[in-house]
Amino acid sequence: MARQEQVSDRVLTLPNALSLLRLVLVPVFFWLILSKRDGAALVVLMVSGASDYFDGALARRWGQVSRVGQLLDPLADRLYIFSTLLGLALRGILPWWIVGLLVGRDVLLTFTIPVLARVGYGPLPVQFLGKAATFNLLYAFPLLLLAQGNNWAADLARPTAWAFAWWGIALYWWAAWLYLRQVAAVVRDNPRPAT
Repeated sequence: MARQEQVSDRVLTLPNALSLLRLVLVPVFFWLILSKRDGAALVVLMVSGASDYFDGALARRWGQVSRVGQLLDPLADRLYIFSTLLGLALRGILPWWIVGLLVGRDVLLTFTIPVLARVGYGPLPVQFLGKAATFNLLYAFPLLLLAQGNNWAADLARPTAWAFAWWGIALYWWAAWLYLRQVAAVVRDNPRPAT
């Protein structure tokens, strides 16, 4: 039987500090991409990816799962995805219509927040499919940067990068569809009380 996680109101924890570090590195990462310092951008992205893994693992292992962490972690993911999309599109590496597909999905899901609030719910928990989509996108982006070179590593990275990107986009929208269905079920099962 799985152990139920205790969610605390603690703010000062190592997992939250790691999530905050990820947030602080977002503008650094964005500047590195725009200034074509791809090697340094890849290092920042790897540090961010490692801290993304460790903040969750440590929070669960040490019993430090917190509301702050539950907000910071997906926020950092979204900001990395957005800054990477914008940076890659501004450099001409990624078509703008792909940016529109990914940002449009997040904008669409933003409209579910007030709908859920009307029936007394906050945002619903992230599902495995959404995490898998984010995983694919966060692997695609550094590979797309690596694919910009004119060497064997770039030639190897290019098809792998686009495979991760297409899987990420498909899973991102599939997860959105499932999330919208969950929202509809919550609204249907929890009618708004009469005032």
